Amino acid sequence: MKKENLHCDTATSYELRATSKELQATSYRPADRLSSVSEYYFSRKLKEVAQMNAQGMDVISLGIGSPDMPPSEQTIRTLCEAAQNPDGHGYMPYVGIPELRSAFAAWYKRWYGVELDPKTEIQPLIGSKEGILHVTLAFVNPGEQVLVPNPGYPTYTSLSKILGAEVVNYNLREINGWMPDWEQLEAMDTSRVKLMWTNYPNMPTGAPATPELYERLVDFARRRGIIIVNDNPYSFILNDHPLSILSVPDAKDCCIEFNSMSKSHNMPGWRIGMLASNPQFVQWVLKVKSNIDSGMFRAMQLAAATALDADADWYEGNNCNYRNRRQLAGEIMHTLGCTYDERQVGMFLWGRIPDRYKDVEELTERVLHEARVFITPGFIFGSNGARYIRISLCCKDAKLAEALERIKKMKSEE
Repeated sequence: MKKENLHCDTATSYELRATSKELQATSYRPADRLSSVSEYYFSRKLKEVAQMNAQGMDVISLGIGSPDMPPSEQTIRTLCEAAQNPDGHGYMPYVGIPELRSAFAAWYKRWYGVELDPKTEIQPLIGSKEGILHVTLAFVNPGEQVLVPNPGYPTYTSLSKILGAEVVNYNLREINGWMPDWEQLEAMDTSRVKLMWTNYPNMPTGAPATPELYERLVDFARRRGIIIVNDNPYSFILNDHPLSILSVPDAKDCCIEFNSMSKSHNMPGWRIGMLASNPQFVQWVLKVKSNIDSGMFRAMQLAAATALDADADWYEGNNCNYRNRRQLAGEIMHTLGCTYDERQVGMFLWGRIPDRYKDVEELTERVLHEARVFITPGFIFGSNGARYIRISLCCKDAKLAEALERIKKMKSEE
């Protein structure tokens, strides 16, 4: 009897403690800034895909743009050799090692025709995504405005909101070749705008950069007192003419350009990028960055410098693979009844869905659950992407071909 009472008392005590913990947990609240954003779409959706795969469904993902090919052999060899140096494992300079800054400068000179001072006009980054954080903190006060493209990379919007900036969208539309709506921009009151985010070659639409576009952006920035931040990671993917906004005369006075090793050199997991601008802008960004993160592993920086020395044949070999995949992705688009611009560049294919679908998820969810192929719905990039899908080319040819056959089978059963 006593033992039963003891067991009862213990259970009751446990229940009371559990209830107390639940009550205590409900008293905690996140920062108000989290109410302005949601979990990143790919973070959330890929959990669903992972669950489907755990159930044996073998989903083929054509969603995220994570290159599946390796960097050059020389790059990997440099990493392995440098990692064996016993003196190379300490903290590295916040400004990056001289070898990497010089390699970025030489790369810009060789491929873009842009002269950069490696000591003062280049800042290596732990990826461009982190750079968005650093630049926004360095230039935008809470309550000030930033111009963000619609459609555009979701992080331009989410990080701006988290940091208290007011997001003002500017339109990119198919009828204008996914270029800015200049009439709309010129009519805007930009007195509170600090930054304008641009991204050419464009993601998600694949619209290529042009000298005329960059010249007009620089002119707009000068007249309005705005800083243009051009995100430029796709200029070597299926693109015969890499361009930089910094090639426009005096663009460094009002522009910052991001570039990345992730897409151009098949190094997304390495987290190595950079920004380039005038020395004052670079110094302001460094002031923020040095209080947030540290320098990258020396061996990785040396390997990145090796990657940047790649010749034209290496880029062409990379693009040969993407061309084959682009053809298969085009067949998927046609099978789904989607239309797209053949002049697109970059590692995605962007297409408009047929009018018969009430919205894009009616198509993408059917493809996911019936054909077991994950395709990105365009609404995640903004309202102007609501009738579009995006197919990633970061998938082996055999898997892309299998995805095509699955979708053909799904369509035949309609």
